[in-house]
Parts: sequence; C-alpha cells; structure tokens
Amino acid sequence: MARRRQIIPWRAAGTRAEMRRNADEVVQDTGWVFNNVTGSALTLEQFVATGNAEVDVYLNRFGWSEMPPSMSILEIGSGIGRMTAALTRQFHSVFASDVDAAFLERCRETVSRFGDVTALRTVHIADGSSVHLEDNSVDLVFSYITLQHCKASDALRLTSEATRVAKPGGWIALNYRTYVPADAVLLPAGALMRVLWNVPVVGPKLSQWRWSTRLGWQANRLNPRRVLNLLETSRVEFDELVILHHPGRPASQATFMGEPVRQRDLDVANKSHWWLLARCR
Repeated sequence: MARRRQIIPWRAAGTRAEMRRNADEVVQDTGWVFNNVTGSALTLEQFVATGNAEVDVYLNRFGWSEMPPSMSILEIGSGIGRMTAALTRQFHSVFASDVDAAFLERCRETVSRFGDVTALRTVHIADGSSVHLEDNSVDLVFSYITLQHCKASDALRLTSEATRVAKPGGWIALNYRTYVPADAVLLPAGALMRVLWNVPVVGPKLSQWRWSTRLGWQANRLNPRRVLNLLETSRVEFDELVILHHPGRPASQATFMGEPVRQRDLDVANKSHWWLLARCR
C-alpha cells in the first residue's frame, strides 16, 4: 500500500460502502468519490442519472451510439455503477472493473435497479493494474476519470491491458489528465497529502474527506507522447487513432510510428483532460 497511497481513500470508501445498508446510503455518504456530490437528499437514482447523461454524450462523440447491441465492453473504473447501468442497457455484455471489491458489489446492486444485471460481469483489479480477461475478448474498452487517479506506471499498464483485451477491429476510449499551469501547486500538494494518508489518526480522517482526497488523487499526469511511446514499444497496430481534447487546448506534437497523430476537438472535455480513441487492427 505504501507504493500506492492514492488507493487509500478508495479502500476507505469501499469499507464505508460495505457498512452501509444499501447503495442509496453509499451515495449519500461517499458520492464525492464518484461525481463530487453528497448529501442526505441525494438518491442512487439521481446519481445514476448523471451517468446516463454522460454515457449518452460520450457514445455519441465517439461514434459508438450505433454500435450493435450484441457487442461487449470493458469499463475500467466502474465504481458503484454510475455509468455502468447505462452501459448494460446499451450492450449485451459489460465487464465492470475496479480496484475495490466492495464497489463491485454495490455496482451489481446499482445495475440490478437501473440497468440490465443479466449483462453485467465484474472484474476485480486487485493489484491495481491487471485486468483478468482473456486476450482479444471484448469489442470495446472505456475508461473515464480513472487513469489519472493511479500511479503513472499503473495507468500505463492498464493502457496496455486495454489493447490486450480488445478484439481485432475493437475500439478503445481512454481518458487521461495532462499538465496545466495549476499543477505547479496541485502536484506537490497531492504528493504531500498522499504521505499524510499513512500517518496514524490523521491519515484515516484525511482519506475520507472530499477536499483532501481531491488533492491526494492528483496522482499522475500523462501527456499523449508518453502514452503513444508505450504503444509503439508494445508494437500495437491500429487502423485508426485519434487524440481528443478540449477545443481551447493547443494540439500536441504527438506522433505514432513516425506519423503525426490526428487530433480532434471534444466539446465536453475538461481543459486538463484528453482522450485516446483508437480502433485495433
């Protein structure tokens, strides 16, 4: 755990999720873990509604809205199912994965109420970086606001895992966070917070509060060049590869296999985020 301090608040939230009677109570108490909202009036239905809206938007922007419903999809970082429920209504097989087993139990509860539980399978990423699925086993791989919360090495390993499990002709859409000027403060503050999480008495409290976890989860920044360099060394081949970014962000100078990478504005992207959208050959 010392090498993965950013997982501490996930474990804390997972423990609290196990102690609550149902997913509504989990959302009210730990909703900040997943969409920055808490409160005694918040319901699981409202929580899932935010995921429904985002799934609709991203599937549309990626060109996945018209994908055959018979397809399978892996969601890296499902949490308690905020977006998973909508994915199970869209696709025949949904593999929800997360680092905390308690989240996956609550994910099943969420999907049973607001999605199609017969489509759901869960995959526990116990070591933080390995997805226990067969090679070439899923049509689509999707990850949103997850890869920025782990060590850079784990994020890169999960990127490799995404390409490994995707079928030939399958698509991946992975969300990363890159550098912005505010990182001059956020990154050192985040590193300090992760150290404090291991301090007795103080650490457990800090790992349960929204403001401190938002700092501590500033765990990595990965620019397109670093991710693409990884894919080059792994000799992955793509029929199509696009970088999606905020319209106000300048295009990067990224290349893949010596060729400039096509880039496209994504109107719903955060200014500090970018997406890798690719179809495997």
